[in-house]
This record gives sequence, structure tokens and C-alpha cells, in this order.
Amino acid sequence: MSLIVRLEEELKQAMVARDETRRDALRLILSSLRSAEKELQRPLHDDEELQVLQRERKRRLEAAEAFRGGGREEQAAGEEQELAVLEEFMPAPLSEDELEEIIDDAIAEVGATSIRDLGRVM
Repeated sequence: MSLIVRLEEELKQAMVARDETRRDALRLILSSLRSAEKELQRPLHDDEELQVLQRERKRRLEAAEAFRGGGREEQAAGEEQELAVLEEFMPAPLSEDELEEIIDDAIAEVGATSIRDLGRVM
């Protein structure tokens, strides 16, 4: 199931539950994804959807920080609630151990032994 379809289903559930905060956050996310689709004039790939979500996540973090800096805790809390909804649809970040394992596998696959081999590892 594509991300947009999942978001639309979640939006319907939020509307039925009368959860205004979640409904509004889902509408913003859907709007961003649809705008990106219109800009590219084609459906988004999974990695492009993730980029849009990451961009929206960054915006929410920056907005919450700016509101806090201005002493507007209520607006900052609203941004953080939207951020929590947004993060439900993002993949879980890799743990440090998982990341190290992937890097070690790449190094072993290439047979890198020195810093000069870094380009091949990448």
C-alpha cells in the first residue's frame, strides 16, 4: 500500500474519531506529497516520499524551535504534535550497531584495507 493511500485511510479514521490535531497534521502531510507529485508530474517513488517527509520533519522542528525562542509554547507544542504524527509514517532510524554492521559489510565486500579505498566503499 502506498504512503498516500495509508495517509488517506488514517485521515478518514481521524475524521471519524474527530481528532482535529491528527486530522490537520495528516492533511498537511498529504498536501506536501501531492504538491511534490504535481511538481514532478508523476507519482512519487518511495525514496522521494521519504525526502518529502524528511523535509516536513525538518520544518516542524525548526518551527517548534522558533516558537520556543519567541516564548510561544502553545504553538511549539502544536508543531511537536504534528511532528509526532509525521514520524509515524517515517521508517525507524538505524541503530548505531546496525549502521556499523552495514558499513563493515561494505568494507569487506570491496576488500578495503586503507583510507585510500574509501571511494570504492562509498
